[in-house]
Amino acid sequence: MSLNFNDPSEQQRWHSVDDGVMGGVSQSRFSVIKGEGRFHGEVSLENGGGFASVRREPNSFETTLADAQGVVLTVRGDGRTYQLRLKSTSLGNASAYRVKFTPSRDAWETLYFPWSAFEAVRRGTLLGDAPAVTPSEIHQLGFLIADRTAGPFCLQVSAINVVLCKR
Repeated sequence: MSLNFNDPSEQQRWHSVDDGVMGGVSQSRFSVIKGEGRFHGEVSLENGGGFASVRREPNSFETTLADAQGVVLTVRGDGRTYQLRLKSTSLGNASAYRVKFTPSRDAWETLYFPWSAFEAVRRGTLLGDAPAVTPSEIHQLGFLIADRTAGPFCLQVSAINVVLCKR
């Protein structure tokens, strides 16, 4: 799997799932601008809210992820903490595997996350009895911000790749 943002139509594959589903008023979107993806918007703590997220439409990643060791992001941030989230058939629909990261605001950086870095969560609560990530069962990925801080945010994404096992 390799996602880059050279094709502007990639923007249509990303959908917001913000705290409005629980009464909040945070807003986000994913834009493709000049060869980069941008997860941006504004987090609001009103009405018990406090998170914004985007998900890439479900896809069949099985063939490309089966031999993968982890995920590599090339990103630039704004000083806030984000989550890369993976949906898997081994978890329920309301659950995901997440890894938190705070990318540099001054420069692009490449971050590597082995599968062991991901933890299973349901609505922010750790799932202690969940199975470890099985790469071939991942069918969706996305980003989330839930750092309990109101205000605008912008995560710039140059590429999303996987690290394959050497044979």
